[in-house]
Amino acid sequence: MVRPPGAVDWEMTASAFLLDCCPPDFRLYPVLRRHPVVLARFAARSLEGQAKAVETGVAEVRTELGPWVAPEVVEQAIDAWQRFGALLPRTQRAVDLVERALRGEEFMPTL
Repeated sequence: MVRPPGAVDWEMTASAFLLDCCPPDFRLYPVLRRHPVVLARFAARSLEGQAKAVETGVAEVRTELGPWVAPEVVEQAIDAWQRFGALLPRTQRAVDLVERALRGEEFMPTL
């Protein structure tokens, strides 16, 4: 859970969230651990790449796997891609909000 901007340790919670949205190897780069705004940009780009991978995966799964697995397995693979892809927009939105907050943008509550 990311604490609100300005709260104690909010950037630490933001960084932890962002690292959870990234490939595990991102934890190895000191620049990403020291600079949350850099990490946020990396996380956003990584999620964009995942979204493209979902599109490609769904489009090509039949031709790439069809000759080697049963049709029902192909359908299950498509379903897995689609389920994974369905979660991405919410995560992308959350990363975007965290990145904007790290850059100093202030948000006003809406009714």
